[in-house]
Amino acid sequence: MVSKEYVRGDLPEKAAILQRDGETYAIAPHIPGGIVYPETLRKIADIAEKYGAAALKITSAQRIAVVGLKEEDLDAAWAELGMKPGAAIGLCVRSVKICPGTTFCKRGKQDAVGLGLKLDEKYHGMQLPSKFKMAVSGCQNSCSEPSIKDIGIMGTAKGFTLSVGGSAGPRPRLGNVVAKDLSEEQVMDLVDRIINFYKGYGKPRRIGEVLDEIGLEKFKEGVGL
Repeated sequence: MVSKEYVRGDLPEKAAILQRDGETYAIAPHIPGGIVYPETLRKIADIAEKYGAAALKITSAQRIAVVGLKEEDLDAAWAELGMKPGAAIGLCVRSVKICPGTTFCKRGKQDAVGLGLKLDEKYHGMQLPSKFKMAVSGCQNSCSEPSIKDIGIMGTAKGFTLSVGGSAGPRPRLGNVVAKDLSEEQVMDLVDRIINFYKGYGKPRRIGEVLDEIGLEKFKEGVGL
């Protein structure tokens, strides 16, 4: 009998993504909103150095990927980090990207950090029919790119504007604005209704594709708008 050669791939159970060399892996601890403190940065750097990582990469999802780890070191690296994995792969809420908002930025109109962290705590990693990304921006400069997220939330002087169906990638799509001048509580309620509607749709589609299939008005009716 001819033995089968071991073929490497991503290791979802270890939250590890195979790298281009076909031998090493990247892991990305979850850093909600990209807000990180010196002691955490030191720990990540120390562990990367200890296990011979090739690099530390700041990701578009506001995480720090530890790149170039050996498979046999993954468990130990995660144990020493003591951090939850970022949902970098899988059919789930991958990330909630957050701008500095009124917490840090002089241009902020709304509290993007406060709202974004609430959304992150509730939805990050939630299993859904397809990959799903969110963003919260504190003003119309849209530094967190809400218009190309599955759910995008943008602050204005009057409240939050919410759009649905944005994406980048091979078939880019701008999100459709479905509500304006929302309070934080109204955003949380509407996001919950959108997620529940999406879960019940029954097809493995990005939510922008769902809108294209059923039409914006039917979607709004389905989420109670």
